[in-house]
Amino acid sequence: MNNGVVQLGVPDVQGLIDLEKLCFAYHWTQEQFILVLEKSVFRTLGIMNGEQLAGYITFSLIEDEMEILNIAVHPDFRRKGIAARLLDRAFEICIKKGIAKSFLDVKKSNTAALNLYQKYGYKQIGVRKNYYPDTKEDALLFRYDFEQGYDCNLLKVAK
Repeated sequence: MNNGVVQLGVPDVQGLIDLEKLCFAYHWTQEQFILVLEKSVFRTLGIMNGEQLAGYITFSLIEDEMEILNIAVHPDFRRKGIAARLLDRAFEICIKKGIAKSFLDVKKSNTAALNLYQKYGYKQIGVRKNYYPDTKEDALLFRYDFEQGYDCNLLKVAK
């Protein structure tokens, strides 16, 4: 079950760029998106609302590690469980591939993302001072260990 989540590819680049510009002051370029869409170590998953990209997640899978690079949800579709659906699907892929751990960083002020990651069991493991180029804000570093067990059915109440 993919829960409306689809694999995105190079033809989706403009939608990804448009959503990035809506969501982030500091956003990826077309070249960066094409690079991750063409390389097999990266996955970009999305949820469409008709022809419009409602949200996406990009992550890398290297050896036994997953790193979440970006999650973005269109402002009109926030607080509707889209980020959770994307994360559920990413976790399903990781489990099938035998991934052991996941890492991510998030702005200290991004309480919606912090709440989501903590509901999934991510634990803070560090801080990168003045990490983000747009705000010089600290990045909080998080880790999730897949051996602790994951069941998306336990999270449905939180979505």
